[in-house]
Amino acid sequence: MLPKLDPTNPKACLSLLEDVTTNAMQVQDSVLEAILSRNAQTEYLKGLLNGQLDKQSFKKNVPVVTYEDYRPYIDRIANGEPYDLICDRPFMVLLASSGTSSGVPKLIPLTAEEFEQRLLFSYLYAPLPYKHIEGLREGKTLMFYFAARETETASSLMVRTMVTCVLRTVNQSHWDRMQISPLAISTCEDNTQGMYCHLLCGLLQREDVARLAAPFASSVLRVIKYLENHWNELCSNIKTGQLSDWITDAQCVSVISKLLTAPNPELASLIEQECKKTSWEGIVKRLWPNAKCIDTIVTGSMAQYVPALEFYAGGVPLLSMFYGSSECYIEFQRQSSVQAL
Repeated sequence: MLPKLDPTNPKACLSLLEDVTTNAMQVQDSVLEAILSRNAQTEYLKGLLNGQLDKQSFKKNVPVVTYEDYRPYIDRIANGEPYDLICDRPFMVLLASSGTSSGVPKLIPLTAEEFEQRLLFSYLYAPLPYKHIEGLREGKTLMFYFAARETETASSLMVRTMVTCVLRTVNQSHWDRMQISPLAISTCEDNTQGMYCHLLCGLLQREDVARLAAPFASSVLRVIKYLENHWNELCSNIKTGQLSDWITDAQCVSVISKLLTAPNPELASLIEQECKKTSWEGIVKRLWPNAKCIDTIVTGSMAQYVPALEFYAGGVPLLSMFYGSSECYIEFQRQSSVQAL
């Protein structure tokens, strides 16, 4: 329901962002009108609105609901009933939520149009950090994203995480230009091998890392814990120029072979000196001296992890550009630093 734009044009993204936020009420009314007119014949809305599609009827007759209110409809669709129980167009996938709020993943129906709109949202906020953080364009992002295993429902709808959907549709050449780790590592089916190879890529190219990123604050802490347990082995790989034998994923082996081309005992010694210190306070800044920010969600249930992240960050700012959920994006932050939230 938002206009198409060139995501590689930051000015166009910022212009659209300015327009939709300046005229927020008009945009919201237009979106609601489109939702109601499109979905008027669904089982859910027919039972509530009886053909009355104006905003006042919607506010009066459609209740505020929770996931549990929608769950019976979603379960019916997953088991083979038609999508028009709740939507006028087919679903491309059922999103498995992260479960960070309730502890139990939810299944969120996702249409192709909604997926495109979510990508558009990410394009809109992508230029903002460059306005606030000097030097961010001078390096790449060490992004700890991982594809999750998929399942299939009785109706043949696939169940995927949002991150997996993005990784399956992203332009590989564009990704590899912007990221420290090639796309092949993020799409590795074995997340343990993927994590190891992400870190190896990041350490081999430590001077080029301008930003570290992960979906959630808790994800960043898991990365640091993994590094704490495996730094010795990683240093051995760098020192000898040989990848550990247990890394067997063909894609991971292929991309690492292009980076780990020769022994580098000097780099291995530098990393070892930092990692073997008693305290890991500031380890991010010490290992990645040119990092300008850690880009991750620190709002909602993730706020509890901020003190631990700041301990490890060593002064590297925490960047939390948006507040979102598996159901939808909720808002973005005009101020890029977590201290300003």
